[in-house]
Parts: sequence; C-alpha cells; structure tokens
Amino acid sequence: MEPNTLVEIESNEIIDRLPKHLKQFVKPQSYEDYTPINQAVWRYVMRKNANYLAKVAHSSYLEGLQKTGVEIERIPNLYGMNRILKEIGWAAVAVDGFIPPNAFMEFQAYKVLVIASDIRQLENIEYTPSPDIIHESAGHAPIIANPDYAEYLRRLGAIGAKAILSKYDMDLYEAVRKLSILKEAEGTPQNQIEEAEKEVAILQEQETSFSEMAAIRNLQWWTVEYGLIGTLEDPKIYGAGLLSSIGESKWCMSNQVKKIPYSLKAAAQKFDITKPQPQLYITPDFAFLTEVLEEFADTLSLRKGGTQGLKKLVDSGMVGTIELSNGLQVSGCFTKMLTDETNEAIFYKTNGPTSLAYRDKELIGHGIHTHAHGFSAPLGNVTNFGIPLEDLKPNDLRKYQIQKGKHIVLEFESGIVVSGIYITNIRNVKGKLMLIQFDECTVTYKNETLYLPEYGIFDMAVGSSITSAFAGAADHMSFPNLYAPSEILTIKPKKSETSQRLEKLYELIRITREQQNVNQNVLSEIFDSVKENYPNEWLLFLEILEIASEHNLSNKILEHLDFLKQKNAKLNLLITDGIQLIENDKQIFT
Repeated sequence: MEPNTLVEIESNEIIDRLPKHLKQFVKPQSYEDYTPINQAVWRYVMRKNANYLAKVAHSSYLEGLQKTGVEIERIPNLYGMNRILKEIGWAAVAVDGFIPPNAFMEFQAYKVLVIASDIRQLENIEYTPSPDIIHESAGHAPIIANPDYAEYLRRLGAIGAKAILSKYDMDLYEAVRKLSILKEAEGTPQNQIEEAEKEVAILQEQETSFSEMAAIRNLQWWTVEYGLIGTLEDPKIYGAGLLSSIGESKWCMSNQVKKIPYSLKAAAQKFDITKPQPQLYITPDFAFLTEVLEEFADTLSLRKGGTQGLKKLVDSGMVGTIELSNGLQVSGCFTKMLTDETNEAIFYKTNGPTSLAYRDKELIGHGIHTHAHGFSAPLGNVTNFGIPLEDLKPNDLRKYQIQKGKHIVLEFESGIVVSGIYITNIRNVKGKLMLIQFDECTVTYKNETLYLPEYGIFDMAVGSSITSAFAGAADHMSFPNLYAPSEILTIKPKKSETSQRLEKLYELIRITREQQNVNQNVLSEIFDSVKENYPNEWLLFLEILEIASEHNLSNKILEHLDFLKQKNAKLNLLITDGIQLIENDKQIFT
C-alpha cells in the first residue's frame, strides 16, 4: 500500500472531522496480525503495571483503563475503544509508528489519540523507543478520562500544531523514526542499529537554533510522556512513557531521579529518547499544566507575529501562515523577505501553492490553484495617505483617485513602489481592505524588480504589519497534502517455522487458561519441549506456571526459571515480578 493512500476504517463523527492531510496517516489496526506472543507480552505488562501502578500512578489511571476500554487480558481493539472513548469526546486511530511532529499535535487538537498499533518485541518488553500500542493505549488513553488533563492535551495539540519547526526538527524526526523501526524489527543486524543510533546522537549533539517545535516537544515530553503530579514528597505518575514502561515506572520513583517543580523552564530542557530520564518535573495538578502552556504560548510567533515570525517561517522551508493586521491570512512556503534599515520586514514571497484566507476560511478564488506558483506582497504604510492602507474607505479611494481601470502608483514608506491598473478590492467583515488587484503591474524596490506585468494579475495583500505567524495552513482544507508521510516504513517480521511453532504453543496455553480445561500431563510435555527447543524462552514458562497445579511440574518450572535468571541478569527482575504476580493471584483466590 502506498503511504499516502486513504484506507477504509471504522469511523465516527470525531474521526470524520479530521482533514484529509491527517487522514492520510490513518491505517487499519489489522487485529488479526497480533500473534499469541504479542498477546502474552501485552498481558504481562498490563498485569504488572496494574499491580504496581495502583500504588504510584495518579488516581485517574485505573479508573481510566475502564473508561477508555483498555483491557488487561488482551490487546485492545481500537474499534471497541472508540465506542467507549466517544463518551468522553475523544477517539483513537492507528498509525504507522512516529508521524511528523505537527501532524501528531494536530491530531491531539482534534481530540484524537494516534496509536502506533504495532507492539514491542518480547526482547524489548520493559521499554522500547518505538511508539507502540502498549505505550499509546495503555499509557495515554487512561489519563484523558480526567477532564482537566484532556483539555490540557487538546490545548497542547492546538498550540503545538502551529509551532514553527525547522529542517533540523524534521531531520531528527526521520532519524528517530528510523532508529525506532530498526530496533523493533526482528533480526536487524546490530551494526545497522548502531549506525542509526550514531545518526541520532550526531543530530542531538549539533548546535542549532532552538525552534518553537523543539520547545513544545520538550513540554510534551516532560508532561504528557514523563510527567509526575502531586508534591515533591509524594509524586504520582501520569506520563504515558512512565505508565507504559515497567522498568522506568519503578526507576522514576527512586532517589536517583531528580524531581523538579514544573515550570516554563521545562520547555528548554532537552531529553534523550534512548535513555532513562535523569530528572522529572512535578505539577501540583493538571490545571497548572494549562497555566504554564498559556504562558509558553505567549512566547510563540503565533501570538507575537512580527518580522521574527516571518523569518522563522522562511527558515523552516515548510508551509506556514502569516496573519496581517487586517486579518488576512497568507499560507504557503515562505522563501524570501526583505527588511529595511531597522530590520523590519517590508516584503515577503512564497514559492509554490499558496492560499489566502480570513478567519481560517479560504477566500473564494484564492486557493492553491489560483496561486499555484507563489504569492508576494509589500508590508507597511503608503506615503501621503496619513492612515494605513487597510483603513481606506470607499470615499478615500475616490479621493486618491484609486478607481477601476485607472493606472495608479503606490509608494510605500519602505521605498517599495507598486505601479499598475487598478481592478478591484476585497474587504473583510469590518470593512478593512484586505486585497487590491492590479493588472499590468510592476513592483520594484531600489534597483530590484519584484513583480513584472507578464506574471499576470497582481493580488496585493494589504497589511501594515504581521500580527501572527504559525506553521501549517490557515484553512486546513487548503492543502490536502500538507504533511508528507515518511518514506521509512515499519518492517513487518518474517516468521520462521520455529517461531510459528512457538506461537502455537503460546496460543494453546492461552486457550487452556481461558477455558480452564487444564491437562497437567500436556503442560508437562509443553514445558519439556520448550525447554529443549527454545533456550531463551521465559514468558511462556510463566504462563504455564500460572495454570500448573501439579507440584512436581511447578517445581521444575521454578527451577528452570531460576536457571534463566542466573544465566541472564536482564531477566532477573522480569521473572521475579512475574512469579510474584502469580503468587498474588493465587492468594486472592484461596
């Protein structure tokens, strides 16, 4: 399937609201692709988390699992989750791993959780740098049942979607996506993983200008992904990265991890996705997250506009929008700007498809087909008018003999000169001029020609200043291909006959447990077979131990698990905790 092909999914009114440029990332969950081993990994992590997180997670977590349709015994079906999420005004869609930063944020703004529907390998059961269904559904979904947190997540998405990013941000996104895919792909040669890790490390060590997207990504990381809530003395977990990591959820509570009161300073704190976090931020409550977010938003070009905002858009090389003092919005890939002696912008130019809008709605006749090759206009005031050009009333136009069919010359205070035959104008709902059309037009600045008559009709945007600058388009319908999906696709595992036989054994044990039709002799035969043919297997032994009632068999399994712990130190805690879960369950039912 081509990465930008739209697919048929079970939708609802929340998902239906998504614009086309977001729907291109949505894919079917393909529930039948989950193997019995995948189901066992899910069950182990969820049982362990539910047991441990009940003590250290925010009170919304366990209640949220039920409210959002996340089960402990089996991987959730997103279609079932959506029927439940709908009750709290949210939805979930499956995507292929990491998606572009602005797209991820925009999904949140539409109150849609993006869930990477793949699941981590057994080898990465404690933590994976890849987004997976454990992280996304079991980590993110439960906490959004809390209204204050859900509103913060939506606001973060709405603001983050408009944060201006840089080429560096996109390079880092692609490098991290590649690394996560290679780490989760079964059988990836170690040298390929090391090469991808080196690529990420080189990018992270680069001295680059700190983009708005980098700052909002930091806020997302230290709250949504790795946030703590409460007090320094008694913190609770709410971040999805911690809730979905059975290793780091314990590590984060130790004194080895520094705890810091949450503040705007978190926006400047970098992170390394491949390592446990050395410090974490604690918010007193979810409402405080929104307070800090609003404080942060006041620093963005979205609210400040100006020359710096335009410059950030030029540097980004991606589709962005400027809003002018009269409300006119110009969306496109800004490639050029001119400044005066005070370094204030006096002219801007886009290259390629451009649209004009007002109040986030495209102006009729001014979409990307009309302005397919770009758009340009001067900024500032015209000499001798006494008032901004946008404030000229129809009587003022007649006074200055700006009439249809007449050749006029507008000399801007910056020195830009617009000379052409006046055609018409467009005003906003408040009567302010937004656009003036010229035929046979020439635009010059000093010795530079900025527009020639042979280019066609010159639609001159009117605006004395830039009040806002942000990433993306003003009208989301204007650019159906606003975000380009990554060309790096997830790698589907190729199953060997050996792995298929192991999957069948997992499935047999699962059915046996669920149907409570246990034959101890069969369990013993499976144990002996797995022990002989799968020397690194451990999780299936725990699944067998859970339903084994024959004393000798239980002892044999425990003895072998103890051998595995001594053989591989990484399995020590996993096996110990798994045995403890089984013992806890047996105490409950005896």
